[in-house]
Amino acid sequence: MPRPVTLFTGQWADLPLAELAPLARDLGYDGLELACWGDHLDVRRAATDPAYVRERLDLLDAHDLSLHAIGNHLVGQAVCDPIDERHRAILPDRVWGDGDPEGVRRRAAEELAITADAAQALGVRVVTGFTGSPIWHALYAFPPTDDAYWRRGFEAFAARFEPILQAFDAAGTTFALEVHPTEIAFDGATAARALDAVDHHPRFAFNYDPSHLAYQGVDYVRFLHDFADRIAHVHVKDVAWGRGDGTVGTFGGHTAFGDPRRDWDFRSVGRGDVDFEAILAALQDVGYDGPLSVEWEDARMDRVHGAREAAAFVRALDYPPAHGAFDAAFGSDA
Repeated sequence: MPRPVTLFTGQWADLPLAELAPLARDLGYDGLELACWGDHLDVRRAATDPAYVRERLDLLDAHDLSLHAIGNHLVGQAVCDPIDERHRAILPDRVWGDGDPEGVRRRAAEELAITADAAQALGVRVVTGFTGSPIWHALYAFPPTDDAYWRRGFEAFAARFEPILQAFDAAGTTFALEVHPTEIAFDGATAARALDAVDHHPRFAFNYDPSHLAYQGVDYVRFLHDFADRIAHVHVKDVAWGRGDGTVGTFGGHTAFGDPRRDWDFRSVGRGDVDFEAILAALQDVGYDGPLSVEWEDARMDRVHGAREAAAFVRALDYPPAHGAFDAAFGSDA
């Protein structure tokens, strides 16, 4: 069977899940990747309250929707980041607390560890998310930055994440980092270094999203082959690049999404420059059989129109794997 086509609910968290679930089914989705914000999923309740878990699952079942993953990106961002006023807007009060940066990071780590238990209770094996980064601000190496500085950043990431990964191991779930600018891993080289930092922990994997690699010039198909055994989940999201007016480059120029000056911008699936045919072939090559989760983002398009179009695009694109060589019938024993 082709892979399930699911919708990540992060960009829909303004809608109650009771309203989004029937809409997602109408738009053509097989399931949801539930965001751990809005009213979609309270991880502390899910980790401790079987009745709440049953209510969430029954709601999805009522609309014939499956659940393969949950995403806790916003809390994860605060685990390793330098904390500032921007984090206040994305974190629950219980994580923000008094805003003391180290306290925020500690509470974020605790919440992410609890998310592993929530996933176990829901019967899912993958939590997608972010890590934040203590060294993202050193992306451009000036003032002069030596490798020891970056090494200390990866060591700090590992120190904060190793207890989280222990919690995931105890729960039998996997943390899948979405390789993404502002995270400890944002391209192939940093993904490899992050894996080394946590000593290739079996519960540390990647949520593959080509849109965050493509506009950087990273070979997003090669990434699948290089990290074949670490692809735990896949986001389907498109991006266009080389479309601006020449005044805004890869770093974004402090412009908003949708600004026509930008060199790159996210687009509804199938309307950007990502080669999804090549990605699907690579997913077949590496044996990925999990969901294809649409993370819909396009500043110019109505999201209901775009999400419906994206579901149809992904469903038409995917196909079941071969069960033998196509030329086997040419043999003399056929």
